[in-house]
Amino acid sequence: MPTRIHFFVHVETKMNNVVQFAFILFALFITGCEKERPITPVDDSSVSTNESDEGNTKVSLLLNWTPEAEHGGFYAALLNGHYATEGIEVTIVPGGKNAPVIQRVATGQDTFGVCNADQILTGRNQEADVVALLAPIQDSPRCIMVHKSSGITSLDQLNDMTLAMSGGRSFAVYMQKHLPLENVEIVPYQPISIFLEDKNFGQQGYVFSEPFVAQQNGAEPHVLMVSDLGFNPYTSILFTTGDRISSDPALVEKMTSASKKGWQDYLDDPTKTNEYIHSINEQMSVEALAFGAAAIKPLSLTEGMSSEQIGMMTTQRWQTLLDQLAEIDHADASLDINDAFISVAVE
Repeated sequence: MPTRIHFFVHVETKMNNVVQFAFILFALFITGCEKERPITPVDDSSVSTNESDEGNTKVSLLLNWTPEAEHGGFYAALLNGHYATEGIEVTIVPGGKNAPVIQRVATGQDTFGVCNADQILTGRNQEADVVALLAPIQDSPRCIMVHKSSGITSLDQLNDMTLAMSGGRSFAVYMQKHLPLENVEIVPYQPISIFLEDKNFGQQGYVFSEPFVAQQNGAEPHVLMVSDLGFNPYTSILFTTGDRISSDPALVEKMTSASKKGWQDYLDDPTKTNEYIHSINEQMSVEALAFGAAAIKPLSLTEGMSSEQIGMMTTQRWQTLLDQLAEIDHADASLDINDAFISVAVE
């Protein structure tokens, strides 16, 4: 029997400067395969949903980076026909450094997007009408990579060194507030070559990315998970706008359901999807993607979770994140987190 999933939606929309709240209840029945041509990114023109020649609804999904393992479930949903089964023709649009994912989705240039939970809240703090739908990666892959020879085994031991990280990002500001970082020089994110040359150098990264590159180049990295500090935003979130949820809940339901099935497929066997991602992003080797998928699985299926629970989000996690962002002045504590995500209950 399929697992029944209830989505409880509390979405804020603004009309004539009056805040109105809409509640949408919809049910998904989750069950849990053909390779398509490489995706062609859309141009900068506005993207609205419309029907293809086959009668499917055409939508775009904008990534927050170039195609990697962190997007594997979305590509699996495409390759394995889950989007097509739901009557959706999805164009996956690669992102890149500083890709304006929140802005493009909030303004309707793309239908759906992928980002992290802190970006949802900071976006809403700037009045972007964005709402999280699915959180495939439960525990943040954000890490600080140091050399094993440094003897550093915890974040509070980051002292007397150079640390390359994006100083203005929420995780970095939170780290600077909660760690001593004595005699630590913080510099902008650097190429991996500098880490390889300097044993007294630490670098931000994702646990499934930079450590693999370092290992492939002969280094022995040790990773310190930023989530150990308590800053643990959901990652690779599927999101859209509150207006989209209000105006076309059926489309949002189908997109969310199909994406979840894709992530179930990818975590079960990423092989075919990784080959496809490599074909459209040759900078990512099949070996790197396999490493990434293996590293992502325990972050997506945390202790005690089943595959049917992939993507679930809780009010407590969102409230904790909002409190942390408010502490570092990255969001207003008065934001209503119930408007920022769809809560899911599995029977």
